[in-house]
Amino acid sequence: MLTTVVVTAATLTASTAAHAATTTFTPTADTYVDNAATGTNYGTSGQLGVDNSSIKRTFLRFAVSGISGAVSNAKLRIHTDDVAGAESPNGGTFRSMTNVSWSETGVTWNNQPAVDGSTLGSLGSVVRNAWYEIDVTSYVTGNGTFSIGVTSSSSDGADYDSRESGATTAPQLVVTSGTTEPPGDPVWVGAGDIADSGSGDSATAALLDNIQGTVWTTGDNVYPDGTASQFASYYEPTWGRHKARTRPSPGNHDYHTTGATGYYNYFGAQAGPSGRGYYSYDLGNWHIVSLNSNISMSAGSAQEQWLRQDLAASTKPCTAAYWHHPLFTSGSNHAPSTATRPLFQALYDANADLVLFGHNHHYERFAPQNPNGGLDTARGIRTFVAGMGGAGAYSFGTIKPNSEARNTGTRGVLKLTLHSNSFDWQFVPEAGKTYTDSGTTNCH
Repeated sequence: MLTTVVVTAATLTASTAAHAATTTFTPTADTYVDNAATGTNYGTSGQLGVDNSSIKRTFLRFAVSGISGAVSNAKLRIHTDDVAGAESPNGGTFRSMTNVSWSETGVTWNNQPAVDGSTLGSLGSVVRNAWYEIDVTSYVTGNGTFSIGVTSSSSDGADYDSRESGATTAPQLVVTSGTTEPPGDPVWVGAGDIADSGSGDSATAALLDNIQGTVWTTGDNVYPDGTASQFASYYEPTWGRHKARTRPSPGNHDYHTTGATGYYNYFGAQAGPSGRGYYSYDLGNWHIVSLNSNISMSAGSAQEQWLRQDLAASTKPCTAAYWHHPLFTSGSNHAPSTATRPLFQALYDANADLVLFGHNHHYERFAPQNPNGGLDTARGIRTFVAGMGGAGAYSFGTIKPNSEARNTGTRGVLKLTLHSNSFDWQFVPEAGKTYTDSGTTNCH
């Protein structure tokens, strides 16, 4: 089933400009009332209804804490239920409420709180199994408790998932505070092999909530097939909340959908021009290239020739690149992808400093190497396999030469701080895990 995600996507302009801190809250209470059952409480229901026949009204309450600095944006994100009849030509009107102490398990039609505040926004037509957003910045201005009521004038109402439906589809209040990050060099953070029906992507998205900077992905953004529905159901509620600052690359699972149309439609201009899957941008003193290892990479191919021209035109002293299939890996599931060597050769010829891969679902760091895998402390490129973004872990096989650090079974993100003539790396593990890896490498 094809679903539509209604979100506001902003094209990222990569620069040293800072990104504000984003925090996601789930409701402390949510329920609805129905005038066809005036004494019934629906506080434990997995569904939230809005309708005008019978009349149904939904109530949500959020406790916002830990926000520092001014709130620059707040959005309510809600997900329609994946059942027949959840869709509607009118998704409802959302209003603030003065009553913030109503009881989730006590509210009925007979004692419901008043939906008495200002109108925050409204939704038109909604389809089933999709995310929608309402801008509530005018109401959520800092720490505190906030209630939102939802009503509908349509006799063909909508049904949304409540917090009881589980973390994947529960309502979210996403609050962005501050307008600049602390002074310092750009932060560049991410992973690959990210979103599926499990909870691993939620764990790594929570890490991104507390790390400012530009987000990268090393492909296989959503499993199993990169469809629009899977982007809506799996990626959007987790890493999707950082979409506006993300610069992705595609993986083979993204291409399970013909032409990777789910990937290109979801990320839009942030995935590069014309759906080709390769593009470049600058961060501070760094030139960064996102490449596509799912199309031709041979010497003389359009992508390889573009890469050489792009690198020749760069005036930045440091260079990094990333794509999905690893040239160097000790993984037992996927062998090294020698087809990527022409891209690595072009980067080596241009004195590049750093390359990131995915594909194998674990973490591995290599010493600087030349395109043939030889140790090269003078001009070699340091590489990382960063496939620990959320999908199930893969094991290691025979350990390849120059492999310096490895871990499987700990999801996380790789945080890179891009200095004027060097970079720091730090493996940031998911909550509850202890594996770490960090260090520094100078640019050539």
